[in-house]
Amino acid sequence: MLAGALVAALLSGCAQSVDPIERLGKKAAQRVHRAHAPHERAYRRWGLAAPLAPAPRPTRPPGRGDEGLPLVLDRVPTHDKVVFLTYDEGAENDPRFVDMVRELRLPVSVFLTDTAVGPGYARVARLRAAGAVIQNHTLDRATLRGRPYAEQRAEICGQRDRLKARLGVLPWLLRPPYGRYDRTTLRAAADCGIKALILWRPGSSPDSRHGWGAAPHAGDIVRPHEASRPLASLTAETTRLLRRIQARGFTVGRLEDYL
Repeated sequence: MLAGALVAALLSGCAQSVDPIERLGKKAAQRVHRAHAPHERAYRRWGLAAPLAPAPRPTRPPGRGDEGLPLVLDRVPTHDKVVFLTYDEGAENDPRFVDMVRELRLPVSVFLTDTAVGPGYARVARLRAAGAVIQNHTLDRATLRGRPYAEQRAEICGQRDRLKARLGVLPWLLRPPYGRYDRTTLRAAADCGIKALILWRPGSSPDSRHGWGAAPHAGDIVRPHEASRPLASLTAETTRLLRRIQARGFTVGRLEDYL
């Protein structure tokens, strides 16, 4: 009887000695779960029915244009069901949009004009810290097409230098103001370290009745806000766009990863 009780006590003690380790394991798992939970729940806070699917691994970059000049793209040559979100200056002024980029880990590219940003580079820095990639939109958003080489180069290289000085970034993509450019633009952009000129698919606003809003294509570069309309909440416009992207089985990729 006594021997049996001793054996039972020893076995019981051994079992208890494992429990603290198991409990630590469970607590660690719970901490990991809680750490991931805010991101998992974020999509609901931003009006989405499901999280954004991860973008596929990028395929081979599209290369260079003729004579080594930058490519001009309104879509990326890929068969992946992925599109790319691009914004111009103004995105940094919507604090909820900055929160959206951070919480959804939304890959976006933002093209900045120095005169439009003005004293707002601190807001741009917050947007960049949230995960946005900052690129070049020239110094003062004047039309480049038809201007002499020296003037175009000053616009592009000038904003390159300003972004490097203010944010510590060296942009290598350019959105020519209003989408207008010529061969001189390509030469000047190449001399300023630009690898590609980034346009956008016509009608890519979520409120468009035609164009991208009705039928996305693999690799489309979209701009959620149309310059012809007053700037509304980018958060609301982006939410509507993301719903359409998901409804058609697409996801969002980071443009720079595919170039």
